[in-house]
Amino acid sequence: MADRNFNNKHLRVSAPPRETSFPRGSDHLRASAPPREAHSPRGSERIQSILSHAGVTSRRHAAELIEAGRVSVDGKVVTEPYLKFDPATAKICVDGRPIDAVREQTRTIMLYKPVGVLSTLSDPFGGETVADLLRGKIQERLVPVGRLDKDSEGLLLMSNDGDLTLKLTHPRFEHEKTYIVRAAGRWNDEKLRILQGPVTMPDGYVTRPVPVEVVRPAGSDNVTVLCFKLREGRKRQIRYMCSAAHLVVLSLKRVAVGELRLPKEMKPGEWRDLGPDQLRMLGV
Repeated sequence: MADRNFNNKHLRVSAPPRETSFPRGSDHLRASAPPREAHSPRGSERIQSILSHAGVTSRRHAAELIEAGRVSVDGKVVTEPYLKFDPATAKICVDGRPIDAVREQTRTIMLYKPVGVLSTLSDPFGGETVADLLRGKIQERLVPVGRLDKDSEGLLLMSNDGDLTLKLTHPRFEHEKTYIVRAAGRWNDEKLRILQGPVTMPDGYVTRPVPVEVVRPAGSDNVTVLCFKLREGRKRQIRYMCSAAHLVVLSLKRVAVGELRLPKEMKPGEWRDLGPDQLRMLGV
């Protein structure tokens, strides 16, 4: 028989967890998980990408603006960079202003990147970057269009035009880039065949055949000058190709992107604005 004097205050029953919900009329759009790609409306894209492609800012800075609550879509604040909208129909604002009003005037420059300078805007280890070369000289926030290794030099485009950057860097567009390489090692015709590929990269990727020409045959110094025309642009691809042919790269210089060539009179660290005619040479 139960003890009638048992104090029921010692019985505790955990209440079911409350369902978290936002108040009605909340002006914030949030999502607990990224939306499924399969159910995204046709023509929609991530709000982060919309801001970048519209030339408002870079993708990274766009994410920061969104997470800070400074971006709204159709009057509602958006705080998740991966939410998708149709840029053709959505009214998108930054700090209350339509993105057409906050968009920077597009600007693209060609920079002669020197050897030893990083193709990035910042380096956690304190290395010199292309942003350091332009600091105090250009008001717009330009980002590198693609990359050029620290040990390489030559033509590097920088732009705040998100559409141009996408078309020049996405693999599906296959824009041709031309490089002049000085390579050391005994030369024979078999090495030219190896360089033209295909070549297996360290990660297992097999490159497609590429045009490679001898610009200047090796002399008594065993240095051959070569011209490579690449459409893939895998990281350090030319250096690995030369290594496969038992050649050592002494210098690597990008001299052209599409039909746009680096002027011979330009010196490392110098830059120039691109006009309409030069932009058309890029094929975008």
